Amino acid sequence: MSDEIINKVAASGLITLDLEEYYPKDEIAVFDLKPHLFMGMILKEKDFRTAMQQLDWTVYGDKVVAVTCSAEAIIPMWAYMLVATYLQPVAKDIIFGNEQTARQQLFVRNIEAIPADQYIDQRVVVKGCGDVPIGEFAYLEITKKLRPVAKSIMYGEPCSTVPIFKKK
Repeated sequence: MSDEIINKVAASGLITLDLEEYYPKDEIAVFDLKPHLFMGMILKEKDFRTAMQQLDWTVYGDKVVAVTCSAEAIIPMWAYMLVATYLQPVAKDIIFGNEQTARQQLFVRNIEAIPADQYIDQRVVVKGCGDVPIGEFAYLEITKKLRPVAKSIMYGEPCSTVPIFKKK
């Protein structure tokens, strides 16, 4: 009997994909239309345009900006368009929704940018535990990305996986 320790996980040919590596690291600022509404409920065009002209838009420089309205108000589409015209020259990106929505969209973009060809006919384990809370949507997106190319997809850790997909 040999005393040599063999790393069976390393020898298995499994590729571990850690979704934490694709978690967005961009700073996200929220632009809420509510403070610019009359009585927090009504958009008055002239007042709104004046308020947008007077804002210091540089505070959004190099940030991803989530544009939302936290008031239950009817906001005309042009208002969002006007906000975008001021944000675009300074912001890194503009996304409609709250901070969580923006982070999710950025995460999906990062997953979509993963080169699928490196996983062709590979046995892939999508890591299941980590320090960053990864939403269900990310696991759904990575599965959509890998299924057409991977030989197999598993969830968990290389020492303890749950089979998800196996090419026949």
